[in-house]
Amino acid sequence: MATIKNIIDHLDQWAPPSYAEDFDNVGLLVGKATNECTGALVCLDCIEEVLDEAIRSNCNLIVCFHPIIFSGLKKITGKDYVERVVIKAIRNDISIFAIHTRLDNHPEGVNKILANRLGLKNSKVLIPKPSGLKKLVTYVPKEDCNKILDALHQAGAGAIGNYSECSFTLEGKGQFKGNKASKPHLGEPLEKMQVNEVQIQVVFESYLSHSLEKTLIQNHPYENVAYEIFSLDNTLTNVGMGRIGTLEQPMEETDFLAFVKKELNTTCVRHSPLLGTKIKTVAVLGGSGSFAIPHAQQQKADAFITADLKYHQFYQAEKKLLLVDVGHYESEQFTKNLIFDYLTKKMPNFAIVLSRTKTNPVNYF
Repeated sequence: MATIKNIIDHLDQWAPPSYAEDFDNVGLLVGKATNECTGALVCLDCIEEVLDEAIRSNCNLIVCFHPIIFSGLKKITGKDYVERVVIKAIRNDISIFAIHTRLDNHPEGVNKILANRLGLKNSKVLIPKPSGLKKLVTYVPKEDCNKILDALHQAGAGAIGNYSECSFTLEGKGQFKGNKASKPHLGEPLEKMQVNEVQIQVVFESYLSHSLEKTLIQNHPYENVAYEIFSLDNTLTNVGMGRIGTLEQPMEETDFLAFVKKELNTTCVRHSPLLGTKIKTVAVLGGSGSFAIPHAQQQKADAFITADLKYHQFYQAEKKLLLVDVGHYESEQFTKNLIFDYLTKKMPNFAIVLSRTKTNPVNYF
């Protein structure tokens, strides 16, 4: 029987905690990771109806996109829907795990799905996530270089954008002298040794630090491994909020709006004034994305699709682009399928259930 931690480990490997925004509340929100898992229900929002569905489906883990607990709870009295969900989850021994901005920033996450749904070509991240990169520098005997490089690459080091197994090596002389208690790989205790060594440099995402250190030490022949890890200021170009790409063919604005409604299964969109220009370059950001309007403008988007725009924010279009508010739920509606598909592939013989409850609180008349 799998534990809840087994499932969390898969999710952490896929969408690392480091991808989350600082303001967010992600991870295991309710329950114990050590509990055995009878099944996992995947949903967009964990509301009471979803909890009831989990109980009927014999699932004691709910994997949701939005965190049900976002700000601190000082009391749990059942006075609102958040507290009622927490109480019911604890009463029924159901754990709740939220992934939220870890998938917003994911290279294949919320915004990639949205871009693909609209058929955007050559899409890239709209707002790359700053930092998050580190560099490992270590020194190995020349004859062990390829073996250690292969191990580090297998563990995820050297992945940069669309490229993998990236590294830099430099040959030189290494020197060491062990004490009486030492067990050197080359030479004898108290013997000064000079060895033909190779300096290996690999860049990696920060969440891999622990596993790469472990991999290096397990595969390195030396008793004491010399290595350095540096934090870099480089931007993670393939990780971040939103995406921007191009339509296969330019579209008239009204045709584009009709196309968006059709592809996102909605009967209503809000938009800024039409400009009488054709739409070719499109930026997208699922959820509340008003903060990205300047980024869409700077990158010359003809249209920016997002949600939760306020009245005065439509003025920020500044007659430079078409702002399109498709609705919060509508912009993220495909996310639970993404989570479900991933877990099903990782755990094909385990009970992963896709929630049938529609959790959109907004209705249109």
